[in-house]
Amino acid sequence: MRPDLLSRLGPFAALVALVWGVWRPAWLGLGPGQLAVQLAFGLPGAVVFFGAACLLQAALAPVRGTLKIPASTADVTLQAGYYLLNAPLEEAIFRGLLQGGLTVVFGPAAGIVAGTAAYVLYHRLGGWLWIDVLATSLVGVPVALAFWLLPGPPSLVGVTLVHVGATCGFLGPGPWLLRRLGAWPQAAVPAGSIR
Repeated sequence: MRPDLLSRLGPFAALVALVWGVWRPAWLGLGPGQLAVQLAFGLPGAVVFFGAACLLQAALAPVRGTLKIPASTADVTLQAGYYLLNAPLEEAIFRGLLQGGLTVVFGPAAGIVAGTAAYVLYHRLGGWLWIDVLATSLVGVPVALAFWLLPGPPSLVGVTLVHVGATCGFLGPGPWLLRRLGAWPQAAVPAGSIR
């Protein structure tokens, strides 16, 4: 995780901070928006997407032939904490900077298509298999639409909560829960950290 912080999340944070510091654009979504609306979308969305991502992982793991499962409760906690940091930074880049900025310049369709395509394909750069890269579109598309359609000023609050739920369902906590519930046999995959 440390190299990822330096090579990916740190630069993401620096770029968003630079744009915010120089221009303070509302379209970046760093404000709370209509907080009640954001939370009404984001909190239940996190739960729904967590469950859906767990089910998707259970369906894809046999096709892929592998499922990486955290080695311990401490590892699950560490990974969940990491995803709490990862999600808002990815959303700030793909939803706020790309989608928000391109929406202002070229309209919502261009912003949604470019932001979502970049978000989905970006996972391939991380070494993800194509089947998993395509799975990211199942969260990328609804989150892009929500960022554009939720009432009030643009905000990353709701979409970030959904992103955290989906990521925790697909990686780390979700696979760990699948194993605990017996959905993935103990002998099928040796326990080990995903990162």
